[in-house]
Amino acid sequence: MPTSSSTLLLFGATGDLAKRMLLPSLYALHEDGLIAEDLRIFGTARSALSDDEYREIAREALDEYLPEDRKDEAKIATFLGHLRYQSLDASTLEGFDDLAARLGDISGGLAIFLSTAPFLFEPTIRGLQSAGLAGENVRIGLEKPLGNDLASSRVINDAVASAFDEDRIFRIDHYLGKETVQNLMALRFANAMFEPLWNANGIDHVEITIGETVGLEGRNAFYDETGALRDMVQNHMLQLLALIAMEPPADFDATSVRDEKVKVLRCLRPVAAEEMVRGQYAGGAVGGEVVGSYTDDLGEPSDTETFVALKAHVENWRWQGVPFYLRTGKRMAERRSEIVIQFKCVPHNIFAERGGKLAANRLVIRLQPEEHVRLMVMAKEPGMDRDGVTLREVPLDLSLTQAFSKARRRIAYERLLLDLVDGDPTLFVRRDEVEAQWKWIDAIRAVWSKEAIAPKSYSAGSWGPSASVALTERDGVSWHE
Repeated sequence: MPTSSSTLLLFGATGDLAKRMLLPSLYALHEDGLIAEDLRIFGTARSALSDDEYREIAREALDEYLPEDRKDEAKIATFLGHLRYQSLDASTLEGFDDLAARLGDISGGLAIFLSTAPFLFEPTIRGLQSAGLAGENVRIGLEKPLGNDLASSRVINDAVASAFDEDRIFRIDHYLGKETVQNLMALRFANAMFEPLWNANGIDHVEITIGETVGLEGRNAFYDETGALRDMVQNHMLQLLALIAMEPPADFDATSVRDEKVKVLRCLRPVAAEEMVRGQYAGGAVGGEVVGSYTDDLGEPSDTETFVALKAHVENWRWQGVPFYLRTGKRMAERRSEIVIQFKCVPHNIFAERGGKLAANRLVIRLQPEEHVRLMVMAKEPGMDRDGVTLREVPLDLSLTQAFSKARRRIAYERLLLDLVDGDPTLFVRRDEVEAQWKWIDAIRAVWSKEAIAPKSYSAGSWGPSASVALTERDGVSWHE
């Protein structure tokens, strides 16, 4: 069992991710007593700052992003005492020796969180290695994007592998840190009722939706080079698909779980041209506010997609013939991340002659904005009727917020940072998973190029192009709204 690190080093420590997510997450772990009292947290970035100046940046971030009821001045003060800072230009080897000297004794273990521009990954790894900061007691967490196709991801992974063994590389997909995503495994493997039906005999189809109401949010250059397919499908959506479709692992440990996920990813059938939809938002209204088009937001014409819908198939015994419908987009009708498991209808309706109409059971797992699990079942409507039976679809609800009312809702990075410090890789992505994901995504982009599939326009505030509706309706399926 890996031992916890005594030092955490954050690259990109003055960036937006650090301010919005990492520092509030680390404070939450400190507040709950989940990190050691002597854990040293070093931030590094290009800015020339003293320890106290960095602590002031951290204090301002906590003031902005922590809820008011979580602001405990005494705990904030003790948390800030964990923080140190060392300026560094990661693009050159100069400065890494100074960083190592500042870190001092790392015999208690060093965990590194690398949240920098992708072009800095390779020089950062070289710098760490040259300064003796890549030894056996050092592990490294990598924030996406890890390349923009299979070839570029291999370049990055090769660079990291030249200094770190695979069991010390923690590739981050923050969706895996969400409580509801982790609950997906508990739902499947800790309850006897679902697993017998969790296959092609019991399930008609699966839907995965990640809808965002926001536009570019200042990420213009990055997003225009990336697009929805590589920004959302390649990582978040394929990880969700793998968790839904994987076989029961032998144990809940990193090797067993990730072995089963990669088997699913390798079974994905290449997507045909008629099984994919690209879209780009036009002007419209979101949440009652008029918004511009993607071209307006970007400031120039572009053929980058902001919406993708796909019909995927997992070619194995468990899932043969079961379609997985995926869709994700910006400027959608609402912010929503959810998984819908649509079960098959009962084989015979005994209520048909008395007017009873059936709907197939449906399991809806909502990841955000609220977290809940809802199972739709058929029930008889109360009342006395000589002529018939009135059946109605009703929900059996599990609101995680209500069921665990004393537990606050955590930022996904809290779980991931704690596991990085503790050395538990279960919720991180292994290299063979990354490569299987990119192989499938590259094949989709090749079809786009070969067939000249351009993005179809859709109004901001809608659920995407009409072609995405046709994608499912051809199979007699409607997207869950």
